[in-house]
Amino acid sequence: MRTMVELTIPKDYKDEPIFYQLIKKFEVIPTIIEASFSTDNGWAYIKIEGEEDEIKKAFEFLRSKNIIVDTRL
Repeated sequence: MRTMVELTIPKDYKDEPIFYQLIKKFEVIPTIIEASFSTDNGWAYIKIEGEEDEIKKAFEFLRSKNIIVDTRL
């Protein structure tokens, strides 16, 4: 499965290796299409590939960190 998603990342996580954690914790492949980060927050458009269950777990992980996951792209 492959899906596009927009992430809105709070400033608390701007120095945290979120994408590395996704790769290590879940069997997914995130590809950053476009991203921007400032001192207040960040956003990223990513393509994420993997089995549907793994992608769902990855999204749950992101949401547990108050990262907004918008799959309406």
